[in-house]
Amino acid sequence: MNITSKGRYALQVMLDLAQHPDDGFISLKTIAERLGYSMKYLEMIVGALKKAKLVESSRGKEGGYMLKRSADEYSVGEILRSIEDNLAPVSCIKAGSIHCDHAAACLTIPMWKELDEITNSYLDSVSLSDLITGIKWKNH
Repeated sequence: MNITSKGRYALQVMLDLAQHPDDGFISLKTIAERLGYSMKYLEMIVGALKKAKLVESSRGKEGGYMLKRSADEYSVGEILRSIEDNLAPVSCIKAGSIHCDHAAACLTIPMWKELDEITNSYLDSVSLSDLITGIKWKNH
């Protein structure tokens, strides 16, 4: 599994919105300035987040983006899967399914499938709120 900059930036955008829940719609310019990212690159990312129904947008002078739900209702897994093509550890597994001509004879498939399940389960157990507070990792 390799999380691309697109996935990492999407997570940062969602965290930025989650940290400012009382600000209403936040302009992409404001988000880009706070994060130090290119606005052009963020346009593509928020478009994908909107298409996945993770954020809502408003046009106009007071327009921008905001979360559709509270921060504790978003999992990191949900966000990354909305942006990344595949989170599986190997290319022959995609969205939990096996896509390989040699799968019947491959002795490693069960291991890769289990690793994929463990990874997705873990990412689904971490919310935006967990990342903001850090409490989940304070005892480690």
